[in-house]
Amino acid sequence: MYICIKHNIESSDQTLTIQLFSRHHSSLHRKIDSATECYGSDATQFPSSNFFAAAGEGIWDNGAACGRQYLISCINSVLPRACKHGETIQIKIVDRAQTALSKPTKEGTTMVLSNAALTAIADPNAPSLNIDFRQV
Repeated sequence: MYICIKHNIESSDQTLTIQLFSRHHSSLHRKIDSATECYGSDATQFPSSNFFAAAGEGIWDNGAACGRQYLISCINSVLPRACKHGETIQIKIVDRAQTALSKPTKEGTTMVLSNAALTAIADPNAPSLNIDFRQV
């Protein structure tokens, strides 16, 4: 499962606030026959933590996003206590959201998180989240 996230508010230095819009679609998790835009069918592209994402067009940067690492944490949600406050994870961009098996459901999606990444920072049942991410 991927989580579709759309850029929502401010951009000061490299910290952005983004809005989660949808949490459905099939998984791309480590399917050997599922090539990614960044690394093809190379199974070693996925971090052992399974914290990875597909880049939306806003951060895709003609493929330069491949391999970029981001620190991500949940700020708040419409679902009370959905965020796991104090939890920050590092994700790796391994695919392009536009061409991934799990397509974004909203135009302008900034990042599509793996289910493992979402679950590490928030309740996956939350209908929306505000999340900070910054490139490392």
